[in-house]
Amino acid sequence: MNANELWNRFKKHLCRVSAVDLSLDISRMSFDDGFFPRMAAAMEKAYAAMDALEKGAIANPDEDRMVGHYWLRAPELAPTGEIAAEIKGTLAAVKAFAAKVHSGEVKPQKAARFTQLLSIGIGGSALGPMFVADALGDPEADKMKAHFVDNTDPDGIARELTRLGDTLGETMVVVMSKSGTTPETRNGMLIAAEAYRKRGLDFPRHAVAVTGVGSKLDQQVQEQKWLNRFPMWDWVGGRTSEMSAVGLVPGFLQGRKKIDKNMK
Repeated sequence: MNANELWNRFKKHLCRVSAVDLSLDISRMSFDDGFFPRMAAAMEKAYAAMDALEKGAIANPDEDRMVGHYWLRAPELAPTGEIAAEIKGTLAAVKAFAAKVHSGEVKPQKAARFTQLLSIGIGGSALGPMFVADALGDPEADKMKAHFVDNTDPDGIARELTRLGDTLGETMVVVMSKSGTTPETRNGMLIAAEAYRKRGLDFPRHAVAVTGVGSKLDQQVQEQKWLNRFPMWDWVGGRTSEMSAVGLVPGFLQGRKKIDKNMK
């Protein structure tokens, strides 16, 4: 194409979405003028499927589940008022709990307040919180310093516990597992609990869970009277869970200065 043809193609195919301040130029992609008419029916079908998905259609037939992580950012789009209320209620509960921790109302067994956070999870229950902790954290301003155990490597877990050292008694552990039976997460939890026991500390008095309602971990939390528990819904996949309690709990505990501005 000559310069004039390229310019006209650019003007025709430049897409601007002002609502999200996004511009997308597809003019240099390899497609002919008949591409969009040929794809019209398929695109209409895709849009209809996406619309059904966002309204709560079963998207995972093997497990009979919806997929609705986008409702976390816009609860008003949730297919039921109950789901919308759960999303809003969980956010409010996480923020209220973090405020009590920061004020010292919720405190460790033998220390004045919690200063450290140890998040135990794997995959989507670890990578999102780790990213946000690094991207939005501020060592000079954070209320709690974040640490992570994101696999079952014994040396890696030992190194993290060594870093905590004498501050273990000021450390809150957040255990994340939707099923409550994830082996890697359970291993990390058991090792951490043993570290508390060796220091004469009661692990449940330093522990919080993010898990499915009624899961094995949820039952353990209630029986042992952990500090708190927050829900992990079956319609949120691990890779898209950052705006659920998976990301909100460690995010708000870490500190409010930047987290509040970016995690509404």
